[in-house]
Amino acid sequence: MQPITALPLFPLQSVLFPGGLLPLRIFEVRYLDMIGRCHKAGTPFGVVCLTQGSEVQRPQPRTDAGGPPAEVFAPESFLDIGTLARIDELQRPQPGLLMIRCTGTRRFRVQRRERLRHGLWTGDVELIEDDPEVPVPDDLQPVGEALRQLVARLEQPAPGTSGEMPLQPPYRWDDCGWLANRWCELLPLPPEVKHRFMALDNPLVRLELVADALAQMGFKRAG
Repeated sequence: MQPITALPLFPLQSVLFPGGLLPLRIFEVRYLDMIGRCHKAGTPFGVVCLTQGSEVQRPQPRTDAGGPPAEVFAPESFLDIGTLARIDELQRPQPGLLMIRCTGTRRFRVQRRERLRHGLWTGDVELIEDDPEVPVPDDLQPVGEALRQLVARLEQPAPGTSGEMPLQPPYRWDDCGWLANRWCELLPLPPEVKHRFMALDNPLVRLELVADALAQMGFKRAG
């Protein structure tokens, strides 16, 4: 599969799943230009999960007093497997601010990474095959039914709330990968756990692990 070279990367303290929604409020200079260029060209950027550093770039003080001015930033590290983000909506409510909504598409593995002078990361990445469609087995049907009921409640928002859905149709209730991904987005799991689930190539195993996580939170698989 043809790799993507110099893909702009956006390290976040969260995980984007294929088919997932990602709203972002962009105000850092390094991302304003990058997002603007991606939107104009109709190209994606890559979302990767931070393991060190902050989503907001923080300059570090220089240690070589008297040296020429230079951009020095706090260390950042991120995991190698991420997800392409397609920009679906872009708004400019004021100068220096972008509001975007994205959809996760293909997973990728970073083969080489580079931090540019102004702090933006780029990477050469290899795309990962989409999940195969795997029907939900009988013993995991209650996990799908629980999400179906949750979505039905979310579609009837309480008065005074925005009513914005955290996931979007088409709903694929009998697809292990889709079901596992949507639960992962909704459950209060640590980012490193969500990333481990996202990186799995077997969607049935991913759904089994989600079912185990639900059980630990009090959900009874038998209904």
